[in-house]
Amino acid sequence: MGKFHDSIKPVHQAFIEKQHIFFVSTAPLSADGHINLSPKGLDCFRFLDENKVGYMDLISSGNETSAHTLENGRITIMFCSFEGAPLILRLYGKGHAVLPDTEEWARYAPRFTIYPSTRQLIVADIDLVQTSCGFGVPLFDYVGERDIHFDWAGKKGEAGLQDYMEEKNLVSLDGLPTDLGLAKDHQTP
Repeated sequence: MGKFHDSIKPVHQAFIEKQHIFFVSTAPLSADGHINLSPKGLDCFRFLDENKVGYMDLISSGNETSAHTLENGRITIMFCSFEGAPLILRLYGKGHAVLPDTEEWARYAPRFTIYPSTRQLIVADIDLVQTSCGFGVPLFDYVGERDIHFDWAGKKGEAGLQDYMEEKNLVSLDGLPTDLGLAKDHQTP
């Protein structure tokens, strides 16, 4: 049976800090739109206050979270234990992307490890925390982080990463603009 809380309690924070992976889900408002579910690794998740969290987001082949939160804000972040006692913890809230060279970036970025391939931060105001049993989640052993992304980003270089974001990160699968796409549209020539 699930339990609900209106804020992230210390016991929740302690559980989250032990996890090596979490999942982020967003969706457009359109009934025909694609729901996005992304796994996240690295030490990229931060508690910003008892009802605000964020994670550092690397350049990747899509930017659905930005597009969906720009359109409607809805975001769910899920952690589950793969070792020890079973537990699933979901954070429900309203999120948004924070881009470099903004006031919010200056406020939050020092709390994260920022890489040359960091494209944005995702910040979410959490209004509901749910815990549930997780009895069906299998046990896995954590082996370590992959470095493939960083090798790829190093080979691309700064200009290559910019080109890649312009090709892959300005609109969603369903044609919705992302924060990066809007920022590019508003750049002066």
